[in-house]
Amino acid sequence: MERIRFVLCRPSHPGNIGAAARAMKAMGLADLRLVAPERYPAHEAYWMATGAADVLDRARVHAALREAIADCAAAFALSARPREWSPQVLDARAAAVRALALDAPVAFVFGAEAAGLTNEELFACQYLVHIPASPEFSSLNLAQAVQVVAYELLVASGAGVPPARAGKLATIADIEGLYAHLEQAALASGFLAPESGSRLRERWRRLFSRVPALEREEVNILRGLLKALLAKQSGE
Repeated sequence: MERIRFVLCRPSHPGNIGAAARAMKAMGLADLRLVAPERYPAHEAYWMATGAADVLDRARVHAALREAIADCAAAFALSARPREWSPQVLDARAAAVRALALDAPVAFVFGAEAAGLTNEELFACQYLVHIPASPEFSSLNLAQAVQVVAYELLVASGAGVPPARAGKLATIADIEGLYAHLEQAALASGFLAPESGSRLRERWRRLFSRVPALEREEVNILRGLLKALLAKQSGE
């Protein structure tokens, strides 16, 4: 991810620069380049960065796009508009995979808020990237487009959702104890008739086998409930 560069061409609103920096940092990206920004540095950028001021502090400003991507092995141009002549077209997900497969610096290039990338800027890049959107309204805010691409890069890098913190897992002996307790309750309540040939025992084993990993506390809760129900039944 440290080889990924985001380039904002001619951004007109500094607030979008700050929001883009925040979107990048949240996805583990830090290399921000600005090409001929209308107003920068600006307080509005830092107001919108919210915790990503370090990304803004390290951002580099360039006079032209070719200067910002000169040392990159590939550049991916973002545009919602179809072009009659354009570089190879990819969706954002495929572009993220392609970018990470290159063992060299690569850039994702975003155009100005009002008009997007010029044809000259587009042809300075090797790929045209579309973010799938509604055909009735396909225009995303600059920072939103940055967020989508940054997210796709994070996912493509192999970063997943951190697993939920689990308690101590139930052992086979714990689960077999639960099955025995279920059978005891089923027989005592008349739900399971002895020697009936019922497949109930197999069915609850199949039911619990669909749970990836039962925790010991969860098994104990179920057994506590069964114990209370049996005690209430014997008291009646």
